[in-house]
Amino acid sequence: MKKNIKQINKEAIITCLLYLFYFCWWYYFAYIYKSDTNEFILGLPSWFFYSCVLGLVVINILVFIAVKCFFKDVDLD
Repeated sequence: MKKNIKQINKEAIITCLLYLFYFCWWYYFAYIYKSDTNEFILGLPSWFFYSCVLGLVVINILVFIAVKCFFKDVDLD
């Protein structure tokens, strides 16, 4: 049982760190990032592209890697 709790805690910490990373990424590009010109990427403002489009792709890849490498099936009985 202790082994299961340790694994669950590890997964919870990884999840919180990934969310914190995503929030910082999104916040930086949405509010702090300043482009010198009105730059557009794929027809979207650069701040929106980096925060919402690229950020989503990056976090999806990181979550996929985290689940494949660190998460395990845990019997809750």
